[in-house]
Amino acid sequence: MRQLIETIVKPLVDFPEDVQVNVEEEADKVTYKLSVHKSDMGKVIGKQGRVAKAIRTVVYAAGSSQQKKIFVEITE
Repeated sequence: MRQLIETIVKPLVDFPEDVQVNVEEEADKVTYKLSVHKSDMGKVIGKQGRVAKAIRTVVYAAGSSQQKKIFVEITE
């Protein structure tokens, strides 16, 4: 899943080397924390959050076979 998020986000940003995905796994959920360069935040979030919503939709669909809830957070 980490590779999927990186594959989606890296072409969108100006600093692909700064893209990091950290995983926090708990008993009933998995949280993917996406970190990008400060100037790339707008590109990843998009107008009215459309790009972020699209990323979350793809990740949720890919992880639907897992028994855990999946969350994607975007941080600096």
